[in-house]
Amino acid sequence: MLQALTDSQDFLKFTLDNPQHFEGGERFTIGEHTDVEVWDTGVIVFEPKSITAASAEHKDIVLSCAVHGNETAPIELCNELVKALLQEKIIAKQRVLFLFGNPPAIINGTRFIEENLNRLFNGAHSAGEGLVNPERIRAKKLEHYVDQFFAASNSPKQRIHYDLHTAIRASKHEKFAIYPFRPGRKYSSEQIMFLEACGIDTILFHHEPTTTFSYYSSKNYQADAFTIELGKVLPFGQNDMTRFIALKEMLNRLITDSPLDLGEFDETKVNLYQVCRAINKGVEDFEFTFANDVENFTAFPKGYILAKEGGTAIKVEHDVEAIVFPNAKVPVGQRTVLCLKPASTDNIG
Repeated sequence: MLQALTDSQDFLKFTLDNPQHFEGGERFTIGEHTDVEVWDTGVIVFEPKSITAASAEHKDIVLSCAVHGNETAPIELCNELVKALLQEKIIAKQRVLFLFGNPPAIINGTRFIEENLNRLFNGAHSAGEGLVNPERIRAKKLEHYVDQFFAASNSPKQRIHYDLHTAIRASKHEKFAIYPFRPGRKYSSEQIMFLEACGIDTILFHHEPTTTFSYYSSKNYQADAFTIELGKVLPFGQNDMTRFIALKEMLNRLITDSPLDLGEFDETKVNLYQVCRAINKGVEDFEFTFANDVENFTAFPKGYILAKEGGTAIKVEHDVEAIVFPNAKVPVGQRTVLCLKPASTDNIG
């Protein structure tokens, strides 16, 4: 079956032709330099032959996309990178795992089929009613593939996981990244400047554990992991891929172990926010007071009523709070919005 992939060199097409399951474990080689293995539908690994089990100077890189099936720009970007590797336009010098998260949802053109996949990691897939739908089963498998990838490498120099998304609504900062909660660990100034070089100039520091994919890698493998938002959700063919030139170039450099040419940490080049709270939906009548088309990072003053539920007003608590990811239509118990305040640089090292 892999012949279809080696003939087309189009991993997205191969994935969507086998959306439910691909009996993985099949290997092939690119030239004299790279071993490739497909572990499952949407799961492909590139391993340079130059890296041995004893090597500790390499980086292990996970690039995931399509955790939400309608977020097409990251899917197209990752497919371009895979295609460039298969066509030997670039040659991997680091181990790289590509994950196309939810192939059935890609085909369906929807965020998910039954349940939001990015709320099902860190064991949430098996909580409550258990593995009752395709997203829960897929979340458990994706965790396993991350485990398998990182476990196969002996003490790499660095572990990285960039989980690529696009947002439901427009943003005042078009591209931004969520830095998962890292108790006891400083935030990496090098990673922040890498993202800035990618054209991602806004960072949100999360304040608590979550069920997101990036937090899974950060918590369990101390990876430099981020959920990265690359603009607004658009259908296939409508993304202006020139807006991702800087990101693609820096990912190429990372994969090929080319010089990154990062400057010293400069807080004037980035917008830094601290998540100060997440507002969860308590009852069905939850509603925001602002319009549905309000942009991410819109700021509100202290005392402003952000939302109402069950007859109670939910107000801004700090001098100013900006909001991201507002969504009143989530199920009861899930997050409706993150509230942000300006971040300190004290924990960046």
